Amino acid sequence: MLKLYIAEKPSLGRAIAAALPKPHKNHKTHIEVANGDVVSWCVGHILAQADPQDYDESFKKWSMETLPIVPEQWQLKPIARTRAQLTVLRKLVKQADSIIHAGDPDREGQLLVDEVIDYFKVSKVKKANVKRLLVSDLNLPAVKRSLNSLKNNQDFMPLSISALARSRADWLYGINLTRACTLQGQKQGYNSVLSVGRVQTPVLGLVVRREQDIANFVSKPFYQVLAHLSVNKEQANKSDSFTAKWQPSDACQQYCDGEGRVLVKGLADNVVARINNQPAVVENINTESKQQNQPLPFNLSSLQIAAAKQFSMNAKLVLDVCQALYEKHKLITYPRSDCRYLPKEQIKQATGIINMLAASNLPCSEQAKNADNAIKSKAWNDKKITAHHAIIPTEKSPNSINLNSFEKNIYLLIVRQYLTQFYPVYCYQQTKLTVKIAGGIFTTNHKVEQQQGWKILFPSSDKSTTTGNDALLSLSKGQVLHCWQGELVEKHTSPPESFTDATLLSAMTGIARFVSDENIRKVLRDTDGLGTDATRAGIIDLLFKRNFLSRQGKKIIATEVGIALINALPSQATLPDMTAQWEASLTAISEKNASYLSFMQPLTYTVTEMVNGAGQQTFVGLPKVAFKPRQGKKTFKKFTKKNSKTSKNTI
Repeated sequence: MLKLYIAEKPSLGRAIAAALPKPHKNHKTHIEVANGDVVSWCVGHILAQADPQDYDESFKKWSMETLPIVPEQWQLKPIARTRAQLTVLRKLVKQADSIIHAGDPDREGQLLVDEVIDYFKVSKVKKANVKRLLVSDLNLPAVKRSLNSLKNNQDFMPLSISALARSRADWLYGINLTRACTLQGQKQGYNSVLSVGRVQTPVLGLVVRREQDIANFVSKPFYQVLAHLSVNKEQANKSDSFTAKWQPSDACQQYCDGEGRVLVKGLADNVVARINNQPAVVENINTESKQQNQPLPFNLSSLQIAAAKQFSMNAKLVLDVCQALYEKHKLITYPRSDCRYLPKEQIKQATGIINMLAASNLPCSEQAKNADNAIKSKAWNDKKITAHHAIIPTEKSPNSINLNSFEKNIYLLIVRQYLTQFYPVYCYQQTKLTVKIAGGIFTTNHKVEQQQGWKILFPSSDKSTTTGNDALLSLSKGQVLHCWQGELVEKHTSPPESFTDATLLSAMTGIARFVSDENIRKVLRDTDGLGTDATRAGIIDLLFKRNFLSRQGKKIIATEVGIALINALPSQATLPDMTAQWEASLTAISEKNASYLSFMQPLTYTVTEMVNGAGQQTFVGLPKVAFKPRQGKKTFKKFTKKNSKTSKNTI
């Protein structure tokens, strides 16, 4: 009984073979193990959606008359550079008695191997018996554990169907809208491709609208009133003095903006005059003990955001560094994860990982020595686990590995976030005080740290040891204080800030904040966003390569081409509403709460409408000569992988 393991890429294939019986016969395209089984692999995607001209030769010429192009029977075709590997796989699949699917543990990894099996027209019986091997840690002990817990591949079909729907949706949307817009752009003398995508274009739209908001912003003054209070009327001193901020009443709202800020100086001046040297009565005082749980381990997007903030690393660089830490060094678990939780079974490896880190020669050693593996944070939650879990360090020691600065920084971020789970919760006491002065309400807060807990690992963060004055703690309701001075504070509204790598990623992951349709916003969950954790870096990188975005220091701004494209497109194509809703639908398919047809049929109708709309637009503002794509810095190229999972149609 010959078993064939099909891995997603050679590195995973070799890791699987290392856990199987020896001796091995190593071939360029596969590995034969001692018991006769074979391990082979794809090289990322080895099949791609067929091009329009593969369906009809007339589609080779771009013209509005042929749009929209909607295949009746979808086709895949071999990618030229990996055709030899596909040929070997065809032969091995035919010889195999059983197949073990070993794609990466995500939506794309599931489809990538499934589509190869389907392409070879494997019999229904053999296909029904395919097993699923989920490997998120390439080290030998972890791979052996995974080999002992094979799943039924049929259980993952909804995930595969979701990925298939995404792939076809991207093709339909990207091919048709790109052709329509490019043809319209040519009429304005812009002789280059104007690519449009269901994810790419709304992301560009976010940046363009942000820059327009900044350009059109007019700063306005607003006013705050502070009451300087003391417990002792006779003598105000630091030990019993504090300030409270005026809260405008409902009657004052006509003089405020939408955020409750006072815009009329005369109103604030009047309040200052009324509260000077007046009694202040404690209306309410409430003290509560609170705690802040440990921050969850990273998924890819949260790691990219943290690295952008701390090290100014862009999303693509972070992803490429993670791939090196995972595949080359085997120091972290599978990095393209969208999950921030851990399976309870992983607790068994926690002690070994902590001890390994404590013995390391990296700065995390002391953090690990002080970790308490008896503490279990809320990160361990089987109900929150999907096809993969959060990114954490493996049991392999980094001591013998020469990490470059990028790798070391990212590894230490992942390690610290993992060790945080074994530190106590952060505890503090929160006091909220409300006082009434001359009929007006003033409030202040006081915070006292009681247990630093996990925050000791974040020395640069605000420890909030004390905010305010301890005099508040001894106050009681009804007590009369003294306002010895009112103070007018003039401030000015600030324009929104340009996007950075961190804030653009944050916007993509929390897209509901930017959705204009209230009903759609209610439907979207916190985890829904534009693109997936595995594709967001590639999408942002693509916008730079196509000269739609550029950098000014840390700022990400839209180019002349990007602005013209967004201004010409119908708003439906540039807003995140539709795309965010599609992402929610794809998630529903993977969770068996929606069907392929319920997603694809209305999408086809929408694409047809949008193509017709794009054909009516005038693409003014485009430069007459197309810009050449900007080249990335060498440090960014160093980690570029040829087998990036971002499909060419994920635009």
